[in-house]
Amino acid sequence: MKSFANVNPRDLKDAVNKLRQPNAVPVGGGSDLLGMVKEHLVEPDVLVHLKAVKGADVISWHAKPRGMFIGGLVTLNELSGFEPIRKNYTVLAEAAESVATPQIRNVGTLAGNICQRPWCWYYRNGFPCFKAGGKQCFSITGENQFHAIFGGGPSFIVHPSDTAPALVALDAQITVMGASGTRQVPAAEFFALPRVDPARENVLAKDEIVAAVRLPEVKPNTRSTYHKILDREAWTHAVVSAAVVLEMDQQVCKSARVVLGGVAPIPWRLPKVEAMLAGQRITPELAARAGEVALEGANPLAKNAYKVPLTKAVVRRTVLELATKA
Repeated sequence: MKSFANVNPRDLKDAVNKLRQPNAVPVGGGSDLLGMVKEHLVEPDVLVHLKAVKGADVISWHAKPRGMFIGGLVTLNELSGFEPIRKNYTVLAEAAESVATPQIRNVGTLAGNICQRPWCWYYRNGFPCFKAGGKQCFSITGENQFHAIFGGGPSFIVHPSDTAPALVALDAQITVMGASGTRQVPAAEFFALPRVDPARENVLAKDEIVAAVRLPEVKPNTRSTYHKILDREAWTHAVVSAAVVLEMDQQVCKSARVVLGGVAPIPWRLPKVEAMLAGQRITPELAARAGEVALEGANPLAKNAYKVPLTKAVVRRTVLELATKA
């Protein structure tokens, strides 16, 4: 491992300025970055320690616009255990508590979770693939059991974040800070497909960081949940997951947001399923049809077709259980 310098910025603006140094990278909890350094995927000269920034790890209520403000350096453990989040934004709390292990959740941050790099074994093991700057995706004809069935090409990675689908389902806004100022990016527009740039997973410029996340005020009678299927019980990413938010009027669904994880290079929203559910009483039959419609556009590779029935079942089960919850 090569040597590198550590710098502690005074605030987020100072952090952005320090990121303009040659070969500088931001570090929050550092769990993903440390692995990438060990695997020689990145070899930084400067680590900009965002943990040194005061006030970037705060959760608070904002009156204008009404909603919850979450600093980018809030840890996943703090996020999942914060009672107003658990009560009003349950899907995000459940997603945060599903990440990895307690040790990682104690240091891993919300910003780090949504910005983590892919865990494709070709990328992580030194293959010259698209993600590493090469000219091909080895998973197309290789080991693709955990790769994308939606939105793939030219790379077929899946986005590894659990909190990302929850943020898209909650219609969150991501506060991005860079040298040119601060901008608000809808969570649904923050993540980028490989066909935009196979080397990136989001719209951040090199000198930009995720400063915070804003959650809009939830409407009355809104329910939400996160359902995650794993190939083992701990320290792994979703094979298939679903973040579901339903606004209910007694037994009728007024509006719905359904977003999949583990199946695409970005959080995969299902607008046709959402339209199907809106204005309807959710019955077992309707939930089953929603599961069928959720598969539209699925294009599995040779070894991951098992994700198709899993996706169908996850959507059906999650929507029905949430809608009929007492």
